[in-house]
Amino acid sequence: MSEAADTLDDMALNTSPDAPLPVGEVSRLIGGWIDRLGAVWVEGQITQLSRRPGAGVVFLTLRDPSYDISVSVTCYRQVFDAIADVVSEGARVVVHAKPEWYAPRGQLSLRATEIKPVGIGELLVRLEQLKKSLGAEGLFAADRKRPLPFLPQLIGLVCGRASAAERDVLENARRRWPAVRFEVRNTAVQGVNAVNQVVQAVKELDDLPEVDVIIVARGGGSVEDLLPFSDEQLVRAVADCRTPVVSAIGHEPDSPLLDLVADVRASTPTDAAKKTVPDVGEELDRVQGLRDRALRTVQGLLDREERGLAHALARPVMERPQRMVEERESEIDALADRSRRVLRHLLDRADSELSHTRARVVSLSPAATLERGYAVLQRPDGAVVRSPAEVSADQELRARVAEGEFSVRVSE
Repeated sequence: MSEAADTLDDMALNTSPDAPLPVGEVSRLIGGWIDRLGAVWVEGQITQLSRRPGAGVVFLTLRDPSYDISVSVTCYRQVFDAIADVVSEGARVVVHAKPEWYAPRGQLSLRATEIKPVGIGELLVRLEQLKKSLGAEGLFAADRKRPLPFLPQLIGLVCGRASAAERDVLENARRRWPAVRFEVRNTAVQGVNAVNQVVQAVKELDDLPEVDVIIVARGGGSVEDLLPFSDEQLVRAVADCRTPVVSAIGHEPDSPLLDLVADVRASTPTDAAKKTVPDVGEELDRVQGLRDRALRTVQGLLDREERGLAHALARPVMERPQRMVEERESEIDALADRSRRVLRHLLDRADSELSHTRARVVSLSPAATLERGYAVLQRPDGAVVRSPAEVSADQELRARVAEGEFSVRVSE
């Protein structure tokens, strides 16, 4: 440092209006002096933040509200990503950085190697780390969520004593379903004893077999007030419950870790009552609507079937059913007559053909020849004599005539 100061002193002594130093030389000398500085911890408020998609460097501006002074800060993306979920513009942070001098523009900036939130930001970082750790174990997985029963007979309620959250849950639930019953456990909902008392109440209600749903409810508050409902012990106790759990912590923007592990997340205690208990008026209207719909459906079915039956009865065959039998009877009679005619015709034709065939056979028969006075001579062996040369004298032959046969002898 003393050497840098001596350099600046020498520079001041060796310059004059007639022998000034160029701006670039002065900037270079300042840069050389700043380069000798080591890394420092700097506290300030983020006023500008630039995270360009795909860029490996993040640009931000730190401002000191007391002196209204700002300085540019650059860091690698992985440095900023470690606290990106809990840090935004306006947050107070502590930065470990080395000063750098950009000579062409004569601009001072800081190169950050570590960024830590201050106050509530640091708390949010720890919660974010716990959230990632429990999420990696699968405690927040959607397939672990259990559905709520349609109409719970007994509801377990964990809340502060005589709190607005207790009143909101009880009044809204009983207004929706007057017969609903509650098993209430009053506990501390903030402070050092809150976690142990809430965990014990949840376990007691989970051990009661008649309890169908457990509601953990609390009104709104600061991040510090809601810290017990992000405690790891409570989150694991709810994850181990056999009974479905409804988380109703704070208001809509509040999101403790209990919301993530619970089976159902309600934005407010009133919303928890609405999600847990059905509205008797709405259910009666739904039942009446279903009855009306069923009646219309049955009536429509009956009307359709009645129209179909009337249409069927209006057909001629239904008005005079015997008409179909009569029509078929006449058809059968016609077919029977036709069959008889065809059969008679076939028989007549066959008889005629048989008569003609018989006449031809008779005309060609040897018996017809014999009838006309002819005779047939046969040798003893039955052979017919056709020529005189086939017989000899004194040979005995048989003569066959129309009325019979007799023997003859050849004389010569």
